[in-house]
Amino acid sequence: MNGSSGPPTRVGISGTGFVARGIYAALARQTDFAVTGVLTRRATELSADAFPEDILTRSAEQLAERADIVFECSGDTVHAAGVLMTAGEAGAKLVTLCAEAQVTIGTALLARGFWITEAHGDQPGALAALDREARAMDFEPLAYINFKGFHNPDPTPEDMAYWSKRQNSTVRAVTSYTDGTKLQVEQALVANGLGARLVRRGMIGGEVADLADLDHFADAARRLGAPISDYIVHPAVKGVLALAGNEIADRNPDYSAFAKIRTREGRAYRLLKPYYLVFLEAARTLREAVDGYPPLLTNARKPVATIAAIAKRPLPRGTRIETALGGFDLRGEAMEITDLPVAVPISLLDGARLTRDLAPGDVVTRADVEMPETLADRLYREAVAAAVSTEPAPSESSASK
Repeated sequence: MNGSSGPPTRVGISGTGFVARGIYAALARQTDFAVTGVLTRRATELSADAFPEDILTRSAEQLAERADIVFECSGDTVHAAGVLMTAGEAGAKLVTLCAEAQVTIGTALLARGFWITEAHGDQPGALAALDREARAMDFEPLAYINFKGFHNPDPTPEDMAYWSKRQNSTVRAVTSYTDGTKLQVEQALVANGLGARLVRRGMIGGEVADLADLDHFADAARRLGAPISDYIVHPAVKGVLALAGNEIADRNPDYSAFAKIRTREGRAYRLLKPYYLVFLEAARTLREAVDGYPPLLTNARKPVATIAAIAKRPLPRGTRIETALGGFDLRGEAMEITDLPVAVPISLLDGARLTRDLAPGDVVTRADVEMPETLADRLYREAVAAAVSTEPAPSESSASK
């Protein structure tokens, strides 16, 4: 437990799922934090098994007015937009464990001067922390690598129902992990927040049996002239890895500490964090916010990447997309915004209706859909305008105050 001489920091939680329940349990063990509200969209009695009923609320305004920090982990970008806007305008600091919300609306919230960050605890936060550590040791990052244990870009509803029960998770969540959408969202955020690029739509990816065999990522970064955000399929490791160069290490090739982390052909060094612990690490971010640390990871004032929606199967005109991210019609792929500024993020397409036929592999653009007007979409359009602008981005220090 952590002690504090002053009153506890008030935390509001948006969401009632796995992450929300975990962060509530973690903060309940601390004396310097007090969870003062939990925002739910269900009847409050349905969440009373995990949270005291007197802190459950269905009002974002009530959540915000009671909180110094609002922790958003609902997993729903459209819902998160209203919650985060309300909380930011009320003066609360904003912490998310919701990469899809960051990639879609984070830039516009940052531009409003809100203090906002993605949390430790998932792959983007783990890569941001690894980047800080690498740079402190004078490493020059070349590639930020996410791990995926299994990848099937078009899983069947039957398989996903089975794994949903097996993993005690929702079909939507299991599908977004399996078809790669979740990973693609995460690496789009990493590209934006850490100043990296994408080699191509969907990234390089691919199965890698031995973590020594990653020279091709370093080569791609050097050809591009910038660090890259990418992933590999490797079932034995759950974590993240940065490839980096280091001139001092290069001058000491026989020193075993350097030799053991060098790639097979010697063109980079592998810095591995073999774990991320979700809500246990997310609690660290809340403490860093209180202690005056800068944001761990934002979507940047001038983002590079978005998460495009790609048709998995033939979709005829008139099709209504009931479930976009984590569904069976579309999957998400990271792509650079300037490649196709009219692409619509998959996180905004729930309830959209197609206005033309789509073939497998087509990218959904604004001309292809009728979609609900939402705050989240308005905020995303601001991010696109910033991305395609020829004006230099404002410094990060001018926001997140």
